[in-house]
Amino acid sequence: MAKELIKGNYAVVKAAILAGAETYFGYPITPASEIAEGSALFFPKAGRTFLQAESEIASINMLYGSGGAGARTLTASSSPGISLMLEGISYSAGSEVPCLIVNVMRAGPGLGNIAPEQSDYNQAVKGGGHGSYHLIVLAPNSAQEMCNFTIKGFELADKYRTPVILLTDAFIGQMMEPVEFPDPLTKEDLPEKKWATRATPETKKNIINSIYLEPSEMEAHIKHLEKKMNGVKEKEVMFEEYMTDDAEILLVGYGIISRILKNVVESMRSKNIKAGLLRPQTLWPFPETRLAELAEKTKKILVVEMSNGQMLDDVKLATGCRKEIYFYNRMGGIVPTAAEIIDFITKLMGGE
Repeated sequence: MAKELIKGNYAVVKAAILAGAETYFGYPITPASEIAEGSALFFPKAGRTFLQAESEIASINMLYGSGGAGARTLTASSSPGISLMLEGISYSAGSEVPCLIVNVMRAGPGLGNIAPEQSDYNQAVKGGGHGSYHLIVLAPNSAQEMCNFTIKGFELADKYRTPVILLTDAFIGQMMEPVEFPDPLTKEDLPEKKWATRATPETKKNIINSIYLEPSEMEAHIKHLEKKMNGVKEKEVMFEEYMTDDAEILLVGYGIISRILKNVVESMRSKNIKAGLLRPQTLWPFPETRLAELAEKTKKILVVEMSNGQMLDDVKLATGCRKEIYFYNRMGGIVPTAAEIIDFITKLMGGE
């Protein structure tokens, strides 16, 4: 393994190549542009294909074609660009075309600004596009996990024949950290895709589409997708815990917020307030079972987000509101400081 000081966005590019990605199609947008830039530089050098599409709409449909032909393929964009891709994402989910979509979130709605937010949570975990479907959503909190979750994303996409979203933000995408990269996968390491449609006589019979004109066939297909994703919920939930065994207040946050909250937990412990942290690493499937278990042991739950409470709803559903659930947030591209969260918790727990 090789270690390198690298931006989170560039870590995605190198990890994708190591994971066997053959194609990148995308349109640059800040703060995700380094992924397109890095792909333009490194994909051709590695014998892979890079193409800057004329729009986000074009790029997601190029993923549909490349993924349908069996290639590991990816794109990257930021919030308004992802909005433009939603129809193509729905088509890919309906056609069971695996691909990786990286969203380096920025503030919104509208053009917003280029600072970090977490306000695309609902768009990612609730489907986003039209129809009844779910996507696997991975939430890294470091440059190392930008690498690891890129590789994991391709594995899950191929395993379940589904688009996977890597949901991150401008803070993680832009910061530089040491990253340990794994050895590259070989063609023999990649899964065989007998379902794919390639320019070969034996795959000519493979028809990939999402249209079922007979309602009963459409319903059966949706049930098939639902059954598949229920398997994801059973087997692929990922989360991290920190000092939760005796926690009187449980903090819940993902992405860059989770790193701040880890420092908050340590600070609260030094003040004899027993805080703990649950960090969802998969936002879909959400770690609802573990959260419900922890809710039985703790007195209070605090959700911290850089949005208007989009994950808060899932925490309430998972816990059945059996415990007091509090919320702290910043928006518009403002990242909350540990000091302001500590102050909020101190007052919440009856301190000065």
